[in-house]
Amino acid sequence: MTVRVLIADDQAMIRGGLRLILEDEPGIEVVAEAADGVEAVEAARRLRPDVCLVDIRMPRLDGIEVTRALAGPDVADPLRVVVVTTFDLDEYVYGALRGGAVGFVLKGAGPSLLVEAVRAAVAGEALVSPSVTVRLLRHLTEGTAPRLAVPLSDRELEVVRAVARGRSNQEVAAALFISLSTVKGHMASVQSKLGLRNRVEIVAWAWENKIVKES
Repeated sequence: MTVRVLIADDQAMIRGGLRLILEDEPGIEVVAEAADGVEAVEAARRLRPDVCLVDIRMPRLDGIEVTRALAGPDVADPLRVVVVTTFDLDEYVYGALRGGAVGFVLKGAGPSLLVEAVRAAVAGEALVSPSVTVRLLRHLTEGTAPRLAVPLSDRELEVVRAVARGRSNQEVAAALFISLSTVKGHMASVQSKLGLRNRVEIVAWAWENKIVKES
């Protein structure tokens, strides 16, 4: 199956670079480019790509507004949005995450992480890079009180902590000496108990409620 990707960035050079990286990979096709947020939303709704790579700072609509328009909680048939940004400011990426983004990477993180983010989004296992997670979600551990206790088991909490540190399902399974299917089962249970939509929201919840703390 070919993964169809839309790239939204106001810099033509960046769009061209991202296209080269992605189309050098087997099974990935860039189906559209957008130079601003309005173009991104229109193209995404028309073409329904598998993944939308969206920059934070764009004219007309910024990346957070684009994310909400394409993947927000009020969208009937949401698309998968991955934020790709130069700016590692907490409020930008946290806003996009709350808007429905399923992952985020910094442009300087390298081609392999970008490709991994696209493939993870398609697989339903949003990429949350450890380096990005710690820097961009740090503020969630400051000055926030945990919510009411939720009935997560000890094992579910272990899985959540590992995921919040950026580990993939396979890495969590290896670290906790459990099967991959068991990890997926725990994640589904956590999602259901907490009323969260995806993996990234679980990560945000973990940091916000101090389930995992910065080391």
